[in-house]
Amino acid sequence: MRRKYILERMTQAAAMVGEPLLRQPLLELCGEHRVLIEHHKGVSQYGQDKITVRVRYGSLVIRGTGLELGSMTKEQLVITGRIDAIMVCRGKC
Repeated sequence: MRRKYILERMTQAAAMVGEPLLRQPLLELCGEHRVLIEHHKGVSQYGQDKITVRVRYGSLVIRGTGLELGSMTKEQLVITGRIDAIMVCRGKC
């Protein structure tokens, strides 16, 4: 645990840009019709207007219309449809 904390602090201090360390989620928004999420922990809510994805520190809520899971693997998932909002929730939303 202490080792992870030290690595996190060093990364923050160096303001490193690039791939997230320590399995932090990475979101890539492609226009308004596609979002890629890496390092997720699964989908907890699924609907055409709202998809909730669990991540290390809480969840990500994607809102829009016609939302679908384009693909999903253990490491990443793709959500397609019209993306209106992405909300980060620490703990419960």
